[in-house]
Amino acid sequence: MIALYVVAAIAVFAAIRAIIEKNTGRKLPYANVLNFAVAGALVLLLDHPLSLVAAAAYFVGSTLESNAIASTYAGGVKR
Repeated sequence: MIALYVVAAIAVFAAIRAIIEKNTGRKLPYANVLNFAVAGALVLLLDHPLSLVAAAAYFVGSTLESNAIASTYAGGVKR
């Protein structure tokens, strides 16, 4: 249960930093930490064998989303 509290504390810290930070480029890592925290909390909260699969699917999807946002923010693909 202590692991869940640690994940929750990290998520709250990242959420506060993402809200307070003015620079969008500096907000993105905190948003990514929030995604990691949600995936970790899914595994820790749900006591089911498929919770790991659900957390992995959420993690992969959120990572792809974060990469798309970062790529767009950086200017996207130069053609």
